[in-house]
Amino acid sequence: MGVARDQTIEITYCVVNTSKPELLARGLDAIARERAALPFATETIVLDNASRDGSAELAREHAAVDEVIELRERLGKAFCDSELLRTARGRYGLLLNEDSELAAGATFALHQALEQRPRAACAGARLLRPDGAPQACAWRFPTPLTALATALGLHRLLVVQSKGTHTRLVDWCQSSAMLVRRDAAAEVGYLDEAFFVYSDEVDFAKRLREAGWRSVYVPSASAVHAEQLSTGANAKPRIVELSRNRDLYMRKHHSSAAARAVRWLTAWTYAVRAIIALLLPGHSARRYRTHVSATLHPERSSGLRELAEQYNSRLRAGSAPRARQATGGG
Repeated sequence: MGVARDQTIEITYCVVNTSKPELLARGLDAIARERAALPFATETIVLDNASRDGSAELAREHAAVDEVIELRERLGKAFCDSELLRTARGRYGLLLNEDSELAAGATFALHQALEQRPRAACAGARLLRPDGAPQACAWRFPTPLTALATALGLHRLLVVQSKGTHTRLVDWCQSSAMLVRRDAAAEVGYLDEAFFVYSDEVDFAKRLREAGWRSVYVPSASAVHAEQLSTGANAKPRIVELSRNRDLYMRKHHSSAAARAVRWLTAWTYAVRAIIALLLPGHSARRYRTHVSATLHPERSSGLRELAEQYNSRLRAGSAPRARQATGGG
């Protein structure tokens, strides 16, 4: 499914993979189906985040893939997405995690949303869990007021923006399946690599907004996303990384006082959820308590950045196993 180097590319599929070959294969199969149905030229670039588990080889052999970037060491999601957008030849870059599987027609719906809105830089798809349940995937920018609304139980009403059946303007969209206008991304310097993972797309959308660009949520475009924050062996490092980058965003775009307010309001929200979880079957009070401690003191525990650094140290020493290591990327 390769394209000639002199052919005009409209969309580049930009896939970051971190040691999840089974999910990557399904996602690439979906991309192949999408590419076959589109009326314009596309390409696919896979960035393998030092997986050492056969993922890069799988990508190179897949018919939907035109190029593979294989990192020697594990780096953050913001770096990976930026590298893909810089390398892409398409007018648009469709950012995808390896655990995002596009539904039929999703690419075209996202493309049309940006084509019809010249000042829109990002178009986010509707995200679904593997069981088909919808995930919240577009929100208002974080502020003390949005944290207060969440603490008062008004999150779905006042903060979540991934609602309705029509394309709508939103503050920011999750980057698990998000089409990006590449010239707009270049204008603001792509994603900020200070955000290892989480809040990187929030900061990106905020800087785009300040430059006069907008984001849209496109419910007619769907993707199945195997979201991993709350489960798995690396749940605590993910929660720590989420908390520290939320705090980084607040200090970057607001003030230290605002960051402290969001810390306390967010910790309160998770503390209430922990108490409720004690009374409900199937809910983890321990996970919510982890959110509380990580929110109040994100500097006290190791996150995904530290796991990646440990993994890279083993790579340099030649002792990293060729096994699945979920320590970065999506």
